[in-house]
Amino acid sequence: MSPAPHLLIEDLHTYFYSSERHAFIHSVDGVDLSVAKGETLGIVGESGSGKSITMLSVMGLIQANPGVLKGRVTLQSKGGSVDLIPQIEDYVELENKDQSIVSVKKDTVSWRKHIERTMKSIRGKEISMIFQNPKAALNPFTTVGKQIVEMVRLHNPSETEKSAREKAMYWLERVKIDDPVNRFDAFPGDLSGGMCQRAMVAMALASEPSLLIADEPTTGLDATIQASIVQLLQELKTDLGITMILISHDISVISALSDKVAVMYGGQVVEHGPARDILEVKDHVKNHPYTKALLSSIPDEKNVLPNGHLKSIEGEVPDTIDVPCGCRFVERCNAYDAGLKTKCVNARPRLVNITPDHRVRCWLYQE
Repeated sequence: MSPAPHLLIEDLHTYFYSSERHAFIHSVDGVDLSVAKGETLGIVGESGSGKSITMLSVMGLIQANPGVLKGRVTLQSKGGSVDLIPQIEDYVELENKDQSIVSVKKDTVSWRKHIERTMKSIRGKEISMIFQNPKAALNPFTTVGKQIVEMVRLHNPSETEKSAREKAMYWLERVKIDDPVNRFDAFPGDLSGGMCQRAMVAMALASEPSLLIADEPTTGLDATIQASIVQLLQELKTDLGITMILISHDISVISALSDKVAVMYGGQVVEHGPARDILEVKDHVKNHPYTKALLSSIPDEKNVLPNGHLKSIEGEVPDTIDVPCGCRFVERCNAYDAGLKTKCVNARPRLVNITPDHRVRCWLYQE
């Protein structure tokens, strides 16, 4: 019997309310994901697909209303199995129609107090997160070293100022930041984007979490710095054996670091499985049409059209307010035939196993 996943997400729904359109934004709509201990799960998809909101929901960092509505998130922590959104049903009343949530009543004030109590010993200690914009995530009025020291002492109250400082310096050296002694006393505004990102990695790892979430860790960095950050994460993964969830638009980054990959579209996971089966599309492997379209749009010599243009995915990302009744990708898909069109338009496909480790949400593989 295989061990329980390090992190298991089941039927997670996170909605926001648009006062302008008087409707719900289905940002995360029934997401199922898992990552095993020591693995790296890469999550890829276009902007607005729900990647970051899924992980912010896991971290208990959703502030807008109504936020998390239902689901289960289970972490195998150092102290055993922990539900990260416990008793969510006690705070939410849902009205469903045709498998869709049409009405929500949520005690958001009580829920936020409840989730903060739950996550107090988890966030930053068991799970750490690297955010998209490191300069914005760091406090501009406090030195980098002091921020890492505060993180260490917050989760390890027995640490003295001296021992916490030594640990902070150790992690700055470990992430190979340039001139760590001087960077320790520097403010974030004095550092480059790449140095700030390394400082964020050091802060995230200073409390020795078992799970690291990296949200677009190379965004906004030049190609050389991107490559060095990817190499750093790869070395840390190998040396520490840490479980990692990596969110990125850059499929080359996902490919370099991931053991498994999840492809998200329109707030749902449309494919989930081994990286080799998803990122190396072969004729004998059944991939979601969206995955194939993503890979075909990568800037690469083999993807250049005869007119010299790169391939692109036709159409627009779906409106997650007015979601389709059927497959979310149906308006941009060219893979189905006339026999499947009615089903693709009117019925939602499930995420089903096509091999023991590989799941796809597509009617092509459910007939």
